[in-house]
Order: sequence, then structure tokens, then C-alpha cells
Amino acid sequence: MNKNSIRFGGLIAGLVMLGVTAAGAADLTPVAEAPVADVPAAPSPWQIRVRGVGVITEDAGSVGGLAGSGLSYSDSLIPELDITYYFTDNFAAELILGTTFADIKEDGAVGVPVGRAWLLPPTLTLQYHFTDFGAFKPYVGAGVNYSMFYNQSERGGFSNLDVENNLGVALQVGFDYMLDEHWGVNFDVKKIFLETDWSVDHDTLGPLSGKAKIDPWLIGAGVTYRF
Repeated sequence: MNKNSIRFGGLIAGLVMLGVTAAGAADLTPVAEAPVADVPAAPSPWQIRVRGVGVITEDAGSVGGLAGSGLSYSDSLIPELDITYYFTDNFAAELILGTTFADIKEDGAVGVPVGRAWLLPPTLTLQYHFTDFGAFKPYVGAGVNYSMFYNQSERGGFSNLDVENNLGVALQVGFDYMLDEHWGVNFDVKKIFLETDWSVDHDTLGPLSGKAKIDPWLIGAGVTYRF
């Protein structure tokens, strides 16, 4: 073998080794990943509200057997907690929790205070939320209310006051104005259609009973927090 052949063979071997080394280095070089676009996180389906609520009653009812009888109930201001779950951006369910009391007065034939009954009226509404107005988010709702009367007490001359629990219908309209992603302010109006039976004993008149038509308006304002 002549010197030229040896040199040519060495050159070929060197090129092969250089190619192998370059290939190995390429395998060790990290491959740059394509940038991933930021995707906004979906809002939580849970929301709570804390409201101050004015309870304004209908003041209607009767005492059976007393001509010209009528009933009235005191209004009140109460705190209220609402828990909302969003099925979609538009549809949600809201559970409304609060408690209040009403002073009951017969303001017709007898015209005297009868007693006081505390009321726990959990209400569940199905809501439709409008989403085309930016931070202003109005909604309407309808649902059911179950009113439970407890801690009932009587005034002088009366005993054994019993206002029966009953199921009612609730209608709702309101809006949130969101200040940022989580916090907002709320205004809400609900109408609850509530009529129930009641009874009481009187020292002179004996057993009395009738219908109590309360039908309260619940007008509230407060703070919204979306998780």
C-alpha cells in the first residue's frame, strides 16, 4: 500500500469519526418546546353572598268565627347567607338561608297582640344569569320555600300558639356588579307566597284558629364572593 492510499484511508476514518461525534452531540442537545398559550382558568362554580334583608309582610289573615277579624305581622331586618352553584355560565341554583321573627296581632275584631313566632324559611331557587353586560350581571329566579315556625310565644290572655310549617313558592330578581374576578356587590328582591294555618287558645274566647297569609317581600343588598 502506498503513502497516498494510507493518507486517503486516514482521511476517510477521520470524517467518519467526526460524523459520529456530531450525531452524538445532536442527540444530547435539548429540543426547544413550542410556547404554550396561556389559557384562562375556568371560574369556580361556587359563589356566596352575605346580605342585609328587609322582610316586609303582607298583613293578611283571619280568625275563624270572629266577624271582621284580621291579622298583621311585624316587619324585620335580618342577615342572610346565600350559596350559589353554577351549572353553566347562565344557569345556577341558589340556597337562601336566614331566620327572622314576626309579632302577630289580631287587629280587627279583638285588636290585641297574640304572640310571636320565629321563622326559618330555607329557599331554593333555579336562576338564569344574563352574561352580555360585562361587570353588570342581572339574574332572575324561581323556586320553592319551606317555612318552619319555632320558638312560638304568646301574649297576655293567649296560650298554645301554633303556626304550622308550610311550603311556598318563591320568585326572585336581582343583579351582581363585579368589582374584580372574585368580589362584587349585590342587590336582590324576592317574593315568597306563604299562607299557613294557625291556632291559639284565649282565656275568654276559647280556642281560635284561622289562616295566616304572610306573603313577604325580601329586599336585600350585600357582598358577593365568587371562588
